[in-house]
Amino acid sequence: MTSQEIRQKFLDYFKSKDHLIVPSAPIVLKDDPTLMFSNSGMTQFKDFFLGYKTPTAPRIADTQKCLRVSGKHNDLDDVGRDTYHHTMFEMLGNWSFGDYFKKDAIAFAWELLTEVFGIPKENLYVTIFEGDASENLERDQDAYDFWKSHISEDRIINGNKKDNFWEMGESGPCGPCSEIHVDLRTPEEKTKVSGLELVNNDHPQVVEVWNLVFMEFNRKADKSLEKLPQQHVDTGMGFERLCMALQGKSSNYDTDVFTPLIAKVEELSGKKYTGILENEKDIAIRVVVDHIRAVSFAIADGQLPSNGGAGYVIRRILRRGISYSYRFLDMKEPFLFQLVAVLQEQMGTFFPELEKQGTLVTEVIKSEEESFLRTIENGLIRVEKLIQQTISNNSKVLPSEEVFELYDTYGFPDDLTRIIAEEKGLTIDEEGFEAEMKKQKIRSKADSAQKVYDWVTLEEKEEKFVGYDQIEAETYITRYRKVENKDGEFYQVVLSNSPFYPEGGGQVGDKGVLENAVESFEVLETKKENGLIISLINGLPKDAGAVFYAKVEATDRKNSQANHSVTHLLHEALREVLGTHVEQKGSYVGPDYLRFDFSHFNKMTEEELALVEEKVNHKIKESIALQEFRNIPIKEAIDKGAMALFGEKYGDSVRMIQFGSSKELCGGTHVKNTSEIGHFKITSESSAAAGIRRIEAISGDKSEEYFKNLEKQVSELSQLLKSKDIVRSIEKLIEENTSLKSEVESLKKEKAKGEISDWKGAYEQKGDKLLLVKKTSLDAGSVKDIVFQLKREIPTSITIILSDADGKPMITVGVSDDLAGIYQAGALIKDLAREIQGGGGGNPGFATAGGKNLDGLENAYQKALNI
Repeated sequence: MTSQEIRQKFLDYFKSKDHLIVPSAPIVLKDDPTLMFSNSGMTQFKDFFLGYKTPTAPRIADTQKCLRVSGKHNDLDDVGRDTYHHTMFEMLGNWSFGDYFKKDAIAFAWELLTEVFGIPKENLYVTIFEGDASENLERDQDAYDFWKSHISEDRIINGNKKDNFWEMGESGPCGPCSEIHVDLRTPEEKTKVSGLELVNNDHPQVVEVWNLVFMEFNRKADKSLEKLPQQHVDTGMGFERLCMALQGKSSNYDTDVFTPLIAKVEELSGKKYTGILENEKDIAIRVVVDHIRAVSFAIADGQLPSNGGAGYVIRRILRRGISYSYRFLDMKEPFLFQLVAVLQEQMGTFFPELEKQGTLVTEVIKSEEESFLRTIENGLIRVEKLIQQTISNNSKVLPSEEVFELYDTYGFPDDLTRIIAEEKGLTIDEEGFEAEMKKQKIRSKADSAQKVYDWVTLEEKEEKFVGYDQIEAETYITRYRKVENKDGEFYQVVLSNSPFYPEGGGQVGDKGVLENAVESFEVLETKKENGLIISLINGLPKDAGAVFYAKVEATDRKNSQANHSVTHLLHEALREVLGTHVEQKGSYVGPDYLRFDFSHFNKMTEEELALVEEKVNHKIKESIALQEFRNIPIKEAIDKGAMALFGEKYGDSVRMIQFGSSKELCGGTHVKNTSEIGHFKITSESSAAAGIRRIEAISGDKSEEYFKNLEKQVSELSQLLKSKDIVRSIEKLIEENTSLKSEVESLKKEKAKGEISDWKGAYEQKGDKLLLVKKTSLDAGSVKDIVFQLKREIPTSITIILSDADGKPMITVGVSDDLAGIYQAGALIKDLAREIQGGGGGNPGFATAGGKNLDGLENAYQKALNI
């Protein structure tokens, strides 16, 4: 069976068991503060388990894209070094929300594996939860009894809490689980050692293939467990491992999930894949084909590589792949981007985002490769300098601070530094490096550390968002919890009627006040978590159950929604001017400005920007009324022409915002009429990433403020120039400046001629060689010209010029050609530059160095005299 057939058989089986088949959610999570990426199949169903949303069906099945590279579930360091760990993987799963439970979940799994897929029963083992006295959890006897009807009792293994009690995170839904393991060893191996002894012992051929989780509990913040109101089933089967089992392979990488990618890497690199675990070349190929999948899906779902958050994780994965290919496949030029087409062919049918976003994914990866390969080349120069410095200090150990700076500041892989050091007979200070890493992690954790307590529920009630229609509302707190972070103690509250818009869709969350006749609290931010609108306030009411009045900060809301509405008009205008390939790739909508990222491969011209601006302002002047479809079936919205963004997860019912011909699915707040926007002004256009352009702009109050400031500047310039014709006055100044510059250059040349004449006779005889050391205030260009002339005209000479031009220290060294084999200008400059706290370089005959310490020129002068 091919991997495509295996995937389809799984979905068809559960469809026959009355499961609704749903598409994979995006791998990148936009509105979940607890996770960056989907790390399991159940992530998109969290709200169902927590009871915040009603399931679309009691039985669901799908294949979910997952990414595990950080936090509790982190497989990154194992990838490539074994046969079955991955960063991005598919999780086949079936779910029951208050419908069937252990008996049916076990029966479905057994029937599918043994009868539909035909895995021999004698190759399977199962585990059940053995219980845990510390939490008063009993052995999962029900699961044991149900399994007995399918498999012999000697193949049912007790598992501890670590292996057989599944938890979503530090808190949330959890419960006992039952794992199914498959023994893929040869008959000869099985006779030597029973599979019973190898289950959950990291044996590469005795692996867990499916986990059946029985959600019974909710883990609270205080670590206690409470029963969920309903029992649920959450299963996850590793697609890649299933393919390995069904295709008779001993490694995931030998299945057709990976072999087309491996074949392409072999073609491009000229290196043959042998599948040997310890072989660095083979490890590198496994790393590359794994990582290209993770990065491609993340970019297709809207997450570009960057220096922070989820973007940093994606950049780190990609750079790990580039580093391995550079070191072990000798790939010094970009090539990973060429694997995207292979991935599209393999998976594009099931995951259409790869087809739709293929060009963007390819260009972004290529750009990142080019950038990081430059980083490596520059880093090699820095490493070489560090090695020479270490040797000159009579040391064999590279200092940890410098190695860590190479890694942390310049992005140079630390393992590459180790390899280069070893080649030179050196090592790095491993203990010191680990200490630096630990300090960085502590700093990072301290910045984001937050302790969140359990919810205190005052009333079980379905909370409502009323902020589309009003910015003030009478309300009360339905639940609250305490939050502690580096800034102090705060409280998160959920309101029965909330006018506060929660951060989402690029729009910032509302601020405001929550008050009554007795007390008043500042609303510092509003976010959404697991379907709840949560406002952060700066204290806890004396009477938390009292009636309050919630008021949104009106000016900020007005400006934010003007900026949000204008992004819709901007999106439409960009597509009209540049083409329909333009798609939104990110946005920020706040009260002060808006930022809009979109797919486009060229810098916009001034004419294009002006035309876009003109089109948007024309729509504003048309006074187009908002048409809001608040609860419309998604199919109907798409049929009406609404734009749906890739990487967004939409429900069955959506909200559609329409301003004339502009139609988008959007949950943000908007103006009632485009005339409320006032005026739109683009302030900048730049590159956000390969194939992504970024526009920053203002509207409303900020636009008015912009033109007032512009008018003020024009007035002040007019006064300074003593003319109303500012353009002509500035043109005249430029002409005068050009003329004066020409005169200055002439004077410099005359002065330089005088210096050359004086300096030629100032060389000091040093044995059979000549040395000139001079101080000057000439600029760098003049000094360079003089030194080149002197080293040509004065044989067997070394020329050293120390300049303090513009208050900055600079040293220039010239060595005549006949001494080039004896003296190196670069070596001489390196020693002298230490005195001015600087650095520089050049070639054997000419070198320069700038520095920070002007006073150090005197020490450099005295040192130069003694050469």
